[in-house]
Amino acid sequence: MAGPAAAWWSDAVVYQIYPRSFADSDSDGIGDLPGIVERLDYLAQLGVDVLWLSPVYPSPHDDNGYDISDYQDIDPLFGTLADFDRLLEAVHGRGMKLVMDLVVNHTSDEHAWFTASRDGGPTGPRRDWYIWRPPREGMQPGTPGAEPNNWESWFSGPAWTFDEASGEYYLHTFSRKQPDLNWDNPEVRRAVHAMMLWWLQRGVDGFRMDVINLISKDPALPDGIVPEGSRYGFGHPYYVCGPRIHEYIAEMHREVFARHPRRLLTVGEMPGVTVEEAKLFTDPARRELDMVFQFEHVGLDQGPGGKFDARPLRLTDLKASLGRWQTGLAETGWNSLYWNNHDQARVVSRFGDDSPAHRDRSAKLLATVLHLHRGTPYVYQGEELGMANAPFASIDDFRDIESLNHHREQSALGTAGETILDGLRRRSRDNARTPMQWDAGEHAGFTTGTPWIAVNPDHTTVNAKAQLADPDSVFHYYRRLIELRHTEPALTHGDFHMLHPEHEQLYAFTRHDPATGTELLVLANFGGTTLTVDLPDGWDHSDTLIANLPATSPLTSPHTLRPWEARVHRRTR
Repeated sequence: MAGPAAAWWSDAVVYQIYPRSFADSDSDGIGDLPGIVERLDYLAQLGVDVLWLSPVYPSPHDDNGYDISDYQDIDPLFGTLADFDRLLEAVHGRGMKLVMDLVVNHTSDEHAWFTASRDGGPTGPRRDWYIWRPPREGMQPGTPGAEPNNWESWFSGPAWTFDEASGEYYLHTFSRKQPDLNWDNPEVRRAVHAMMLWWLQRGVDGFRMDVINLISKDPALPDGIVPEGSRYGFGHPYYVCGPRIHEYIAEMHREVFARHPRRLLTVGEMPGVTVEEAKLFTDPARRELDMVFQFEHVGLDQGPGGKFDARPLRLTDLKASLGRWQTGLAETGWNSLYWNNHDQARVVSRFGDDSPAHRDRSAKLLATVLHLHRGTPYVYQGEELGMANAPFASIDDFRDIESLNHHREQSALGTAGETILDGLRRRSRDNARTPMQWDAGEHAGFTTGTPWIAVNPDHTTVNAKAQLADPDSVFHYYRRLIELRHTEPALTHGDFHMLHPEHEQLYAFTRHDPATGTELLVLANFGGTTLTVDLPDGWDHSDTLIANLPATSPLTSPHTLRPWEARVHRRTR
């Protein structure tokens, strides 16, 4: 396996498509595969190298497709396998690659594997494909506290559901309609491997693997620590990077990735992963994965009350987090760089300033900082337009199971309705799932029907058609950054050095490529006030590589950065 510097994806940019919200071709209000085909020229113009599709498999859509009922077909909502093949051919015809979302920690409870596991009872041939356990000894089955352990689901409530027919509980670390597969069963692993090879033989170019570091559970399934005020415990220590996780990922590489002649992209989404674990997963010599998604930096604006208790971002926390990952994977491994995805509220509303005065400027600054780090950047649909959080008016505007469960749970506890809604407006996953804003027309050009979730009303001013026509738009700024990823060796091979780590408003760092002697200086003012900074020696009058504002004077020390100004300079030494 080639090292990161030689891998094709080391200077690539990935674009994530959430198909349900991208482009609707048949007017049913839900995006689909033919709609994506119609918009491929837009993505080719942006310059991205890889498209990552969120799940398009058959699903009851309890969790918007991350509950899969058939791994080897396409949900009729999105089209057919023939539509998928046409999409794949069109993607490859434009010189891009396509990566599938792989969700194998769990299936839907409507998957044939689970129905056989459930309906066959405790002695059935597929019972051990999932994690079943009897109730606690001495407890009445189906009553609170009778669950096999006290683990809490990531979507709130117990992580166990009782099956009356068999008298046992099944584990679901997410929704009750997403039962966890038992990866300790070699038959399960072989079935998953066969499915992955089927897609690779069809022509896909790799996988982004959903919560893949949760597949190995401590077989003892011990109780977790119960936080104050809760009746459920955190089971995370017993299944986040569990006891056999590296064995399972190495086996997947051996049985699937290594068997395929094309060079693939393999990405593991890994909540709770540490830098040290990530080094193991992405060390080329270990033959596991190419890169991981970690969540440390996107949790920095979370208050003590959990995800929906938002607090202002402290820039020093962000620099410490991203800097730690840059340093930690400098010699071994590789970073995934992202602000947004289908699970995160819009970054321009979280870490930037989505007011009309600073929205475009802060969106460009955030893009500059991210794309100049070492790693592979990911762009989530609409991010390249500066799409922002939506102004949800009431709970009826939300669609996400996590948000609806949180509202129901907090309402039962007596939390004020507006307090709950304020947290959801800030952090709900639905912020990322409002339709792509193609133009200023009705429903933003996403559909001629009724969209499954409302379009953000700001689409009349923030949309792709307007930005394509404006050379100074956020879209064209992203296009230029992506071109830099392809042409500037220091971004691929250069080392990383953080400057002013304790500064609360300045994000500054250098990238240096020893092979060419090229050095880049990145300066970013994370704030709405001007900022005067002292430059490192030797940067006066250096060349501007890219900037989100026109220069009014040469770069000299000290230098004044305007509100939300970002600039990148280059020199050779």
